[in-house]
Amino acid sequence: MRRIDNDIKSGQYKNIYLLYGPEDYLKIQYRNKLLDALVNDGDNMNFSKYEGKGINVLQIIDQSETLPFFAERRVILIEDSGYGKSIPADIGDYLATIPDTTIFIFVENDVDKRGKLYKAAKSVDRDIEMKKPDERILQAWIGARLKEEGIQMKRDAWSLFLSMTHESMDNMDRELDKLISYVGNRDQITIDDVRSICVAQVETRVFDMINSIAARDLHKTMDLYEDLLAEKEPPMKILSLIVSQFRQMKIVKECSRHGEDFGTISRKAGAPDFVVRRLIKLSNNFSDDEISELLQNIAGLEYKTKTGQLDENLAVELIIMQYARG
Repeated sequence: MRRIDNDIKSGQYKNIYLLYGPEDYLKIQYRNKLLDALVNDGDNMNFSKYEGKGINVLQIIDQSETLPFFAERRVILIEDSGYGKSIPADIGDYLATIPDTTIFIFVENDVDKRGKLYKAAKSVDRDIEMKKPDERILQAWIGARLKEEGIQMKRDAWSLFLSMTHESMDNMDRELDKLISYVGNRDQITIDDVRSICVAQVETRVFDMINSIAARDLHKTMDLYEDLLAEKEPPMKILSLIVSQFRQMKIVKECSRHGEDFGTISRKAGAPDFVVRRLIKLSNNFSDDEISELLQNIAGLEYKTKTGQLDENLAVELIIMQYARG
């Protein structure tokens, strides 16, 4: 991201930028930074945007080859095209010959690092991965937002806010706006404010379910599950999230046993630092054998649901009954 900031500051740009990764908020922010710097307001002659599948590749190449009209450069934005994973040969080969007067900006969720798009961006060092920031960066970002409003947030309120909203920076941004409006003229956000206003994401609530399973609290686990069902969350989605979090715990336990550093654990588990800390603490409640057995049992139940042998809701309840019972 600093590379983009430096390019804007210096006014020296590369011919291709690839913004990719799971953090949509950052991708949008830096896409807009580039566009604001490169495209004059209302200049539809020198700016083109393509989005989704079925893009006309020959049209893109033709536009790229056309000299800009009373401007220094032509900018072509391509979003969510799937080119990060598989790019048509015509444009994939063309990326090695982009004219000096054209700049491509690609915004994608996933990339294949063996693919031509990634390699083209990598060759000019503008393959920009947008990961979820660690807690320190998120705290500084939220702190700056609050400072602008003249509001502070208590430490316990921050911890709860982070655990409830960390699914994405976009979600954190929305929930913070709600909190700021809620506190009104008060100069501090408390933990009660967060509890009253913020909506926990389904991943966080499934984490709470697993906490209850670890505590062998069957009643609370079932209450949490029924709350999710009441909000129309599909049972198989809930089961999938249970599997995902137990797999992460398995990775965390294995890495910790081998003495791997925190950054490595975070990378292998595919989770930010503050989530890894929660996973480490939670994983201590389960043995390696218990985690492996649970994942194996869920795989068997998923097969039965997919083949029509078992109701999806019953599959989740069986797992809860087996592992949350004291």
